[in-house]
Amino acid sequence: MVLERDVPASALAIYAHPDDPESSAGGTLAAWAQAGAEVHVLITMRGDKGTSDPTADTQLLARRRREETAAAAKVLGLAGHHHLDYPDGEIVDDLNLRGRIVRVVRELRPDVVLCPDPTAVFFGDSYYNHHDHRVTGWATLDAIAPSAANPHYFPEHLAEGLDVHRVRAVYLSGTLEPNCWVDVTHTQERKIDALFCHASQLVETGEWFREFLRERAEDGGRAAGVTYAEGFRRIVLG
Repeated sequence: MVLERDVPASALAIYAHPDDPESSAGGTLAAWAQAGAEVHVLITMRGDKGTSDPTADTQLLARRRREETAAAAKVLGLAGHHHLDYPDGEIVDDLNLRGRIVRVVRELRPDVVLCPDPTAVFFGDSYYNHHDHRVTGWATLDAIAPSAANPHYFPEHLAEGLDVHRVRAVYLSGTLEPNCWVDVTHTQERKIDALFCHASQLVETGEWFREFLRERAEDGGRAAGVTYAEGFRRIVLG
């Protein structure tokens, strides 16, 4: 295992639902932003089905979740948040989705990208990674390499003045094969505060839940030799 000490100049976190960046990599995003990196998040889904209430106003919920994303981004110190607004469960890994992700990558020109590990599907006997996460992960990887760096993919972007961009590395979160860890000892509480901005998704915000989140970060910390850490499968692109 490698403790990642390098801080990228800029980073783009691409996740499915509005609370996914915080739960998956919030400590890392806050740590990098605090160290001077320009950090953005791109959310592919609207979050409109994030309730089991059959009478819920899903349009209102989607608007609320965008507001929660803005509040969380402020807590983490992010430079911006961006949205593709696909309805939950209706995203498809097709040319349109990849083109939209490529456009954001070429606009923001991040040094590194974070996203879900789409190969991590089954977690024990009680959870499997669902459709929106898997599709977002695969589409992000396909958009980064080779698409974003190759002028023959989506050449209409170049005609609009958007140049190609090569991402240096990808950090896959929620992975079953972590090979690097980011020390989030000093930003773990900020991660929790940002996650708690997503009040529409939380049943409990008491101290016991904070302690549960700390314990999860301690598991990573033990692997990395620090108090709290987040693990990733890092892929350095040639």
